[in-house]
Amino acid sequence: MTEHEKMLAGMIYNSRDEELLNMYHTSKKLLSDFDNTNSTEGEKKFQILKQLLGDIGEGVWIEKTFSCDYGKNIFIGKNTFINYNCVFIDDNYIKIGENVLIGPTVQIYTATHPLPVNQRIIHKKDGTMSYSSYTKPVTIGNNVWVGGGSILCPGVEIGDNTVIGAGSVVTKDIPSDCIAYGNPCSVARSNE
Repeated sequence: MTEHEKMLAGMIYNSRDEELLNMYHTSKKLLSDFDNTNSTEGEKKFQILKQLLGDIGEGVWIEKTFSCDYGKNIFIGKNTFINYNCVFIDDNYIKIGENVLIGPTVQIYTATHPLPVNQRIIHKKDGTMSYSSYTKPVTIGNNVWVGGGSILCPGVEIGDNTVIGAGSVVTKDIPSDCIAYGNPCSVARSNE
């Protein structure tokens, strides 16, 4: 099993693997190209995003600056809008539905680390050290609005038609058709 396959399977993996580093550098090149486009160059921006992302629906708009690790693990449905300065740590799949609004500075994390320090930091015989990582996918349903400054933690799912209030920290699944907010994020009321 390759390190890439381990990463997507949620197993401990080596993030400094050559294949993963090559994917990472390709992503950074495409992100640089994206950041250097003019706001009037919509089609050019979209074509760069098609190269960067795993899949992108028609009508998707992503503002600059946008950051991710690999890009290829991000799948975005049609007519989704992603505002300024969003960070998607896509070491596992990030699946975003259709007609989603993602506010500025939203962060989506799929990478995590073991909690015990002796499992998280590995001291090697040669005196160097490395860090153990594993991943969990994040899924956002259709017609969701994620308020600015929110953080979505590894493994969470947000159901269709839900609103996540600005500044929320989503640590567990949030069902469809509700309004949720806070740290940790919890359901406040129905959105029907």
